[in-house]
Amino acid sequence: MKNTFFKEKKKKRSFKQNLVSLFYAIIAALLIRSFLYEPFSIPSGSMYPNLKVGDYLFVSKFSYGFSKHSLPFSMPIIPGRLFSKEPERGEIVVFKTPEDNRTDYIKRLVGLPGDILEMKDNILIINNEEISVTKKNVEKYKSFNVSKIIETLPNKLTYEVYEFEKAFEGLNTNNFNKIKIPLDHFFVLGDNRDNSQDSRFIGLIPRENLVGRAEVVAISFDTEIGSFLKFWTWYPALRKDRFLVSLIPQKKEWTSIPISFLILGIVLKILNF
Repeated sequence: MKNTFFKEKKKKRSFKQNLVSLFYAIIAALLIRSFLYEPFSIPSGSMYPNLKVGDYLFVSKFSYGFSKHSLPFSMPIIPGRLFSKEPERGEIVVFKTPEDNRTDYIKRLVGLPGDILEMKDNILIINNEEISVTKKNVEKYKSFNVSKIIETLPNKLTYEVYEFEKAFEGLNTNNFNKIKIPLDHFFVLGDNRDNSQDSRFIGLIPRENLVGRAEVVAISFDTEIGSFLKFWTWYPALRKDRFLVSLIPQKKEWTSIPISFLILGIVLKILNF
């Protein structure tokens, strides 16, 4: 009888401890997602060839400071932007589209406050200087022929973009007139130039709408081969060449992600997971 009493008491204590641990784990996860790193997946081909459908990546939330969009559901707790830092031209950024301030987009940031931008025949002109463009080769993207082009920005950052050999009828993605970017706004473009909803269509991105900087592709699955619901297709769909691929400009190695895993490991250790 006495042993039964102690067993029930131990069970109750264990259940309570598990609830407390679960509560702390949820709080820790929210803090990590809000102020350190948040995982995102790529649903469309607007950033080919650098980001592919099925990529799972980490975005650093602290790279540009914090706004209400750093928090779950964009809770209006943070006024403006705290600890604001200037993005670097050419970085891949996640932001809330100004159309609804809710939907996450991911694009390449090419225009900074004060810049004068225009595009002529698919060549970007920044502050009256054409960026360097080198045609690499022609590839197949779905059923289309696309040119793979290397662009070099004024800060010497280089990356590859896709340009369709034949433009879509009735859609002018190769030209736009001069625009001066006002204070606290940015201009973004998709790397898949003829297949991207970016600042050419949705307008400039307010500083407050920046969510973070894309850091690394953690893992990637070919969604045409496998499905998340079919575990036996996971390995065939795994893109072996896209494991821990750095997205940080001018850095070939991933550097900040191990820190996030270390922090996560410490938190889980404290919670006895």
